[in-house]
Amino acid sequence: MRWDADYAADIFPKLLDGLWLTIQVSLLGMALALLLGLVIAVVRYAKIPLLSQVLTGYVLFVRGTPLLIQAFTIYYVLPEYGITLSLFTSGVLILGVNYSAYTAEVYRAGIEAVPRGQWEASTALNLPAWRTWTRIVLPQGIATIIPVLGNYQIQMFKDSAILYGIGMTELLGTARELGVAGRSLEPLTIAGILYLVISYPAAILTRRLERRYAPTH
Repeated sequence: MRWDADYAADIFPKLLDGLWLTIQVSLLGMALALLLGLVIAVVRYAKIPLLSQVLTGYVLFVRGTPLLIQAFTIYYVLPEYGITLSLFTSGVLILGVNYSAYTAEVYRAGIEAVPRGQWEASTALNLPAWRTWTRIVLPQGIATIIPVLGNYQIQMFKDSAILYGIGMTELLGTARELGVAGRSLEPLTIAGILYLVISYPAAILTRRLERRYAPTH
C-alpha cells in the first residue's frame, strides 16, 4: 500500500476535529484529576478516621485495575443503576477518576517533602489549618511536583485513545473510522504525528516549568 497524498489531505480536517476532541477531554480530565487528587491527598494526610481508609482503598483499587475496565464500568454499567452520562462526560470522568489516584500519590509526596519546620512554625504562629495549607504547605509542595503532574498530563493525552473502546471519536477513534474503508496507512500515520506534535512541545514546557519552579537548595 502506497501513500496517497490526496486522500491524506482529504481526511486531515476530520483528524484535526478528532485531535480537538482529544485535547478537550484530556484537559478537563486532568483538571478533575488534579482537584480530586488534591482532596484525597489532604484527607489522607490529615488521617481523618474512616474517610482516610476509604480513600486509601479507592487509590489502591483504581491504580490496581485496568483503565479499560474502568471505562466500561462508567459508560456501560452505571446506566444500569440509573446514571446515564454523555459520551464526552463519560470520557472526562473516566480519565479524571483514573488519574486522580495517581495525582493523589504525587501530591502526598509533595506534601511530605515540605520541611517539618514549616509546620512547626505555623503552629507557633497559631495560624488556622486552612491558611497553613493554602499559604505555606501546598505552594511549597506543589512546586516540587510540577514536572510529574506535567508528565501525567502528557500521558493522559495519549491514554485518551482508550476512549475509542467506548465509541468516542477522538483522534484514534476518528483514524480507525477512516481506516474502515480499507486505507489505514494515512489516518493512523497522521494520527501518530498529531499525537507527537502535541506531546513533544508539552514535554519541553514541562522541563521549563521544572527549572523555573523547582526549589533551590
